[in-house]
Amino acid sequence: MSWKKIALVVAALLAVALAMHFGRGSGGNGDKADKAARAPAAVPVEVASASRGDVELSLKLVGRVEAWSTVSLRARVSGQLESLSFTPGALVRKGSVLAQVDPRLLQAQLDQARGSVARDQALLQKAQADQRRYADMLARGFVSKADYDLYQANLAVARATLQSDRAAQELAQTQLDYASIRAPFDGIAGAPLVWPGAQISADSTGLVVLNQVEPVRVAFNIPEDSLPAVRDAQKHGALAVQVVVAGDQAAPLAGTLEFIDNAVDASTGTIVLKARFDNAEHRLTPGQFVQVTLPTTRLMDVVSVPVQALQSSSGGSFVFVLGADGKVRQRYVTPGPTSAGRTVIDKGLKAGEQVVTEGQMLLVDGSTVTVRR
Repeated sequence: MSWKKIALVVAALLAVALAMHFGRGSGGNGDKADKAARAPAAVPVEVASASRGDVELSLKLVGRVEAWSTVSLRARVSGQLESLSFTPGALVRKGSVLAQVDPRLLQAQLDQARGSVARDQALLQKAQADQRRYADMLARGFVSKADYDLYQANLAVARATLQSDRAAQELAQTQLDYASIRAPFDGIAGAPLVWPGAQISADSTGLVVLNQVEPVRVAFNIPEDSLPAVRDAQKHGALAVQVVVAGDQAAPLAGTLEFIDNAVDASTGTIVLKARFDNAEHRLTPGQFVQVTLPTTRLMDVVSVPVQALQSSSGGSFVFVLGADGKVRQRYVTPGPTSAGRTVIDKGLKAGEQVVTEGQMLLVDGSTVTVRR
């Protein structure tokens, strides 16, 4: 080979080497740019701290409000209804007159009984005077013992007659008092069942239904397997119960459990409980459905997180824990009971660690995140 051909080969090889060198350099910069472009953006999330403290376990149930007592008022005497003295749906006070039966016939019967008592008192006074006079005459021997015994008997008859007519007077007075129908307790009056002018019969014609609403009871059913926990909680004192009324934005009402039924319903496997509520503001109405919260057990010094932090997979339950480097780590935990929006974590998490509560769907182990404020 001539030196000219050798020179051409060397030149060609040198050109190829230079091209490869510069090509590698520009390709490295491109890879870096591609990698930078492909780097995932930080995922926005919300976090909360795992906290240590006491957790109150409770049952969430549906209950129904019951009046403390319900009375259907009826007249104790027959007659014509003269007037009604209450506003339907309004509060009435104990002892206030709600209805009035025409009292004229009853008043006449009372006046007649009073007249009989006055007559009997006069007759008794005469019998007493005769008895005293004949007792003195008997002592002097002016009358026989048989005559004296007659006047002694007359005195006893006069006393018995007066006693009988006094009882009749009391009965007539009672009947007249019954003509005024009064409220037996503070309560809410319903709609009238009869109107003035109607003829009513004693002990059969209903006038109005009265509900006592201060206090009231809330009845609810719990599963029979929850009953032991409720009884254990009662050993530490009165068991507080809370209710929430649908549509009521005010704070929940607090009451006290006061009744556990004496038998489990075999058809449903539940047992009836009732709680007492003062209901001073009349926020509870008989027949109303409410949401009941019944605490059963207090867990002491446990770690808990918001319920939305807990996730599930085929491998079990886990949470995303935020590290100091701004990345999250998927950590499997052992969850415990849930109450009041928090889940107890038995194993796998320490108090104070930050867990993701929103945005988990975009996360994988090692994702970089940014915390939304």
